[in-house]
Amino acid sequence: MRKISAFMIAGTHSGCGKTMVTLAMIASLVRRGYRVQPFKVGPDFIDPGHHRRISGRDSHNLDGWMIGLEYSKKIFYKYTADADVAVVEGVMGLYDGYSGSDESGSSSQMAKALGIPVLLVVDARSMARSAAALTLGYRSFDPALHFGGVIFNMVGSNTHAEHLREAIAHSLSGVSVLGCLRRNESITTPSRHLGLITDEDNPFTQERIDALIDWIEDGLDLKMILEKTSIQIDSGSVYRHSFSTLYEGDRIPIGLARDQAFCFYYAENLRLLEEAGAQLVEFSPIKDHSLPKGLRGIILGGGYPELYAEQLARNRSLMEQIREFSSKGGPIYAECGGFMYLGKSIRDLQNVEHPMVGIFPVKSVMNRSLKSLGYREVITLSESPLGPKGTTARGHEFHYSHLDGSLQDPVLIHIYNVDNRKGAEGKEEGFMKRNTLGSYIHLHWGSNPEIPQNFVRFCREADIET
Repeated sequence: MRKISAFMIAGTHSGCGKTMVTLAMIASLVRRGYRVQPFKVGPDFIDPGHHRRISGRDSHNLDGWMIGLEYSKKIFYKYTADADVAVVEGVMGLYDGYSGSDESGSSSQMAKALGIPVLLVVDARSMARSAAALTLGYRSFDPALHFGGVIFNMVGSNTHAEHLREAIAHSLSGVSVLGCLRRNESITTPSRHLGLITDEDNPFTQERIDALIDWIEDGLDLKMILEKTSIQIDSGSVYRHSFSTLYEGDRIPIGLARDQAFCFYYAENLRLLEEAGAQLVEFSPIKDHSLPKGLRGIILGGGYPELYAEQLARNRSLMEQIREFSSKGGPIYAECGGFMYLGKSIRDLQNVEHPMVGIFPVKSVMNRSLKSLGYREVITLSESPLGPKGTTARGHEFHYSHLDGSLQDPVLIHIYNVDNRKGAEGKEEGFMKRNTLGSYIHLHWGSNPEIPQNFVRFCREADIET
């Protein structure tokens, strides 16, 4: 057994500032010399990227539905093995999950499963004593939750902070005010049409990180927080040792598209691929004019190809090589933005159409409103690079584009049966042409760890024409 500090930073609602509080706390702790392991509840890609930049360690997603509580525990214990502090950023509001009737998928459910206290971020603008009433509701809603204290954000002045502390002291005995963070518009993260700027576009310069640290240290007593959130970790935990060892045979080179346009990858998916025997070789569809030599497979993740469509379209030599690799039977797996890239074209928000790879006979058209959002479970209807017919996996769908054109190509196979959490979706998804599989759905392979093994095996055994 050993002690570490571990806690969840949760919020009253989306937009209350929990991401900035999380990033600022990580930055401050790292500067003080702590080894900080970050995590994110839910299917988000962007926040974990910022966690990684500031902590220097991959941030891992924990999700009660997509990968389940037991697998989430495995991830938590594995990656806290050499950490001093574990910081888990929650999702939405503290009690928000898949429905209004139970805790499934919520930050509160995950905090209880991990046995860690919750630090509640409250946007205190235009509130004083009412903030105590709000905090009371969150603390008492679930008595089984370990409520570690409250952090007031967007505090307007020292007098405002004093009123907030007085309100808690007089109305909520036993609840700690962990800090009052002053309103500071200069530290917010820039946004764009699909959310925050990604880590690949580097919104967090050292100057911004230093500003975050100054902001958090002016308003929080981090030493007190570390003391209040100290927990015992079992060094012999069955969770920590439940992953298989790294593959020791000949490794299979698999190209991984990674740049500003393609950056949405679950760290756990990549670990599982390497564990299965993949040698991940990164390349940039924006900058690289040829594929890495000797590839046996390609993975194209999601991201923002529509923002870089002009640069992608100019890189014709790489698109031709990807199209040729597919035509020769080379396995390709593409999700969301990667799937859009493999279509005929992308039409951006300025109504400009940019030619893309052209493997799939559809065009992607960007919209200003959200087209699809939610958890998905897929079952394959035929054999694919993911495994045999009947392979299941869970993931998430989130996109602003729609497809224009027909997916009725005679050599195209529709291979996904899709359910959401409440039953059948009844829509076509998952499309294969030769050994190229594309879909809007981001799958978390922790929901079925056999998939990365199947994919690497498929790449190893594929008959690629030479």
